[in-house]
Amino acid sequence: GSLGSSELADTAIKSGKINFYPEYTGVIVLDIAKKKTSPKTAAATYAAAKKFEETRGLTLLKPTPFYDTDTFTMLKSTAQKDGVKTIGDMKKVKSFSYAGYPECQTRITCLLGLKDIYGLKQAKFVPLSSISVYTLLDNGTATAGDGFSTDPQQLTGKYTILTDTKHIFGFQNVAPVVSQKVLSAAGPSFTKAVNAVSAKLTLPAMQAMNKAVAIDKKTPAAVASAFLKANGLK
Repeated sequence: GSLGSSELADTAIKSGKINFYPEYTGVIVLDIAKKKTSPKTAAATYAAAKKFEETRGLTLLKPTPFYDTDTFTMLKSTAQKDGVKTIGDMKKVKSFSYAGYPECQTRITCLLGLKDIYGLKQAKFVPLSSISVYTLLDNGTATAGDGFSTDPQQLTGKYTILTDTKHIFGFQNVAPVVSQKVLSAAGPSFTKAVNAVSAKLTLPAMQAMNKAVAIDKKTPAAVASAFLKANGLK
């Protein structure tokens, strides 16, 4: 899911208030660097993101194997009723509501892309607060919503993801953004430790940890501790 407000974190790291934060590579390229088109591969996205950050006194450490892209998510029953399989198919739906975090409304990788690239001007935005997008889909408050590929709910078979044929969601592996000054001062042991953690963050690992928190109601701290211990990182 969302790593928090990218815009706030970006402002904080540029101002020196924080020195390190994890970010989606596609978000860096498309939403922060404001590139008009998405690179064609995950590796090219990472390279473009790193190049951009290095113009600002920052850099990226190694990316995670897992990716967490936005997904155009609907109840499977709704998609079947409307006869839609791709995001472009929504053009034939006269009006629909789309739920997402507030920042979704102004991102090309979210609602803005749906409207400007897919031409879905009829979409009415429903901002999320404390209620999950899946609850809004279940109770009919939203026709569709901005899910994420690591959400455990997407493994239930109850929901379907419409195919993003225009690739507005891009490639969204996670990479730590870090100040070059801090990286230099911390030395190679810091880089080695962070890269070792990132290397173990596979898609199955993230889905399992998200399930442990969202569905099994374990605390994030307990889940993170168990992950580090299981992988010999603690």
